[in-house]
Amino acid sequence: MAITGNRHTSWAFADAYGVPDIGTAAGEALLWARDRSREAGVTSVSPGCGDALRLLTATADAKAVVEIGTGTGVSGLYLLLGMRPDGVLTTMDTEPERQQFAREAFRAAGFAGNRARLIPGRALDVLPRLTDGGYDLVFCDGDREEYLDYLGEAVRLLRPGGLLCFAGVFAGGDTVDSSAQTSTVLTLRELLRTLRESDRLTPALLPVGDGLLCATCR
Repeated sequence: MAITGNRHTSWAFADAYGVPDIGTAAGEALLWARDRSREAGVTSVSPGCGDALRLLTATADAKAVVEIGTGTGVSGLYLLLGMRPDGVLTTMDTEPERQQFAREAFRAAGFAGNRARLIPGRALDVLPRLTDGGYDLVFCDGDREEYLDYLGEAVRLLRPGGLLCFAGVFAGGDTVDSSAQTSTVLTLRELLRTLRESDRLTPALLPVGDGLLCATCR
């Protein structure tokens, strides 16, 4: 199917839709966290990707969520906005200074300190310490080359019916470019195949941001 200019315009409109009002505490916190992300050279989720995460989290009535890749708190804010009022976000990152920005952003948005558990360290070191079947949603936005390893841990962590999301699976278009053969792209292609062929996961690839691959765990 041909991709027309109008389709690109529509996708851009959809990806910018639904951002919280700038005048709200959450909206101001998101703007602040995005500014910190740009200063740190970190790519944060787009507004459209954030909206999708908030929707999925709310649909799952999520109380316990795992996030791989705290960054400066942009995606964490969307997750917290969709979670139950008594929910707890467990988020991990290898850069503690970025997590401090995230902590400030969560506080500015009005979330109590006990709503987020920020753990410094590599995801593959932290994830094995988390409880089997204890989480409603796992969001992965860490090292793309570790995504297949995250998959195994995430399936273990999710309750039946839980949701799994991977950000950035388009890799700026390289994933569908046959000439691109980097290790990251090969990992992402294998991830896409694995989820599509899994008997335990029901996947969908959402064209928001740089691609959001989602699946529910049976």
